[in-house]
Amino acid sequence: MPSVFDRLIDFIERLGPAGIVVQAIVATAVAIGLLLAFILGRRTWKSRVFRRRDRRSLVIRRKWNEIVGGAVPPEEWRFDPVDREIVETILLDKLEMAQQEEATQLLRCLRESGLLDMRIYEARQYTGWRRRQALVSLGRMRAPEVIPALSHALEDRHHETRIAAVRGLGRLGLPEAAIPILDRVVLGELDIPPTPLQNALLNCCRWRPSILVPYVRKAKDETRGLLARVLGEIATGDLDEDLLLLAYDPLPDVRAAAARALGEARLGVALSALGTLAADTEWFVRLRAVVSLGQLQHPRTIPVLVELLCDKNRYVRLRSAMALARLEEQLPEIFALVTQKHDRYALQALVSELQRSGAILDLVSALRVPTKRAAAEAVLMAVLRSGAQRLLLATLSHHADWHVRVALARLLARSGEPQLVPQLQKASAEEKSPRQKRITRWLLHQLGNNSAEEVTFSQVPA
Repeated sequence: MPSVFDRLIDFIERLGPAGIVVQAIVATAVAIGLLLAFILGRRTWKSRVFRRRDRRSLVIRRKWNEIVGGAVPPEEWRFDPVDREIVETILLDKLEMAQQEEATQLLRCLRESGLLDMRIYEARQYTGWRRRQALVSLGRMRAPEVIPALSHALEDRHHETRIAAVRGLGRLGLPEAAIPILDRVVLGELDIPPTPLQNALLNCCRWRPSILVPYVRKAKDETRGLLARVLGEIATGDLDEDLLLLAYDPLPDVRAAAARALGEARLGVALSALGTLAADTEWFVRLRAVVSLGQLQHPRTIPVLVELLCDKNRYVRLRSAMALARLEEQLPEIFALVTQKHDRYALQALVSELQRSGAILDLVSALRVPTKRAAAEAVLMAVLRSGAQRLLLATLSHHADWHVRVALARLLARSGEPQLVPQLQKASAEEKSPRQKRITRWLLHQLGNNSAEEVTFSQVPA
C-alpha cells in the first residue's frame, strides 16, 4: 500500500507543469516557516540571555566593593563568561573617569583577577575581530605591561588591526607607548591613515613632547610634516633650541608647526624666529607666525604685526588685526604706524577688529578719564577718519552716560569731517530727547552747517 508521501508525489506528477509551481509554493512556505521559527527562537534565546545578564549585573553591582577589594575571590566570577564580561565592562568604564587612587585599585583588580593576562593572550594569539576587540580593551586598561602586545599588533597584515593597535596605544596616554609607533613611522613600516596616528601621538606625548624631537629630525619628508604638527600642538618652552632648528626646515609644514610651537617659547627666542617666519613665502606659515606673535602679547611684536597687517593674504591680515587689537595700551602707536603705511585695507582691517571686539566703545568711555583721554582721542580720531562714522554717531545717540556723549561730540566737532553732516541731520530729526537734540544741533553748528541753531553746552541740563 503506497504511503501518503508517495501519493503526494504521484499527485504532483499528474499535475504536469503545474506541479512545479506547487513545489515552489510549498518550498517557499516551508522556508518562510523555518525563518519565522528561527527568528522567534532567537528572540526567545536572546531575551533569556539578557534577563540572566541583568540578574547577574545586579548581583555584581551589590558586591562590587568586595570584588574590587579582593574579598570576593576572582574564581567566583572569572570562569563564567557573563560575569566576566560584566566585571570587565564596569572596570573599564570606571577607569575612564577614575582619579589616581581609585585607578590604582582598579588596575590591581585587573591584574590579580587575570583579566589583564587574558586580554594580552587574546591580543597575541587570536585573529580578526576578536583580536581587535582585545586590543581596544588593552588600551582602555592603561597598564604599561600591555605595550609589547599592542606593539606586536602594529605588524599585523590586516589594516583594521593595525589601526586598533594604534588607537589602543594612544588610549594608554603613556610616553613609552609612543616609541613603538614612532619607530615604525620613521622607518616607513606603519601604513595607517594620518588622523588616528596623529591622535595617538598627541595623547601619548602630551606630557613629554621632547620624545618627538629626534624622530622629527630623522623622519622622511612624507612623515616629517605629520610629526612636526604633533610637536607644534604640544611643545613647551623648554624646547626653544629644537624649535629654532625646525623653523628653518625646508618643508613648509614643518616651518608652520615650528611657528605654532614658538608661541610658547621665551620672548627673546621666539621673537627673532617668528619675525623670520612672518616673511615666509608660504601664506600658512605666515598665518601660524602671526597667531604665535599674538599669543606673546608684547609691544616688541608691534612692528612685525603691522607689516603683516599689510600682507596680501586676507587671513593673515585679519589675524594680525586681532593680535594688534589686544594691545590696548599701545593703540595710539599702532595707529600711527598703520597710517604711515598708507594701506587702506590694513587700516580697515584694524578698525573692523576694534569694532568686533568692543574696543571702540571702551575708548569712547575712556574720554571721561583724564589720564586716558589723550590716547583715546588720538585713536578715535584715526578710527573716525578710516570710515567708522556710523558707529561713533550711534554711540553719540545711545551711550548711557551723557557726559561721555558730550565729550564725544567735542571730539567729532574737532574732526571737521563734513561727511557727518547728513547723518547728523537725520539723527536730529528723529531724536526725541531734548538734551540729545541740543548736542546734535551744537555739533552740526560746529561742523559748519548754517541751518543748525547755535546752542552751547551750557544749555544742556545737568
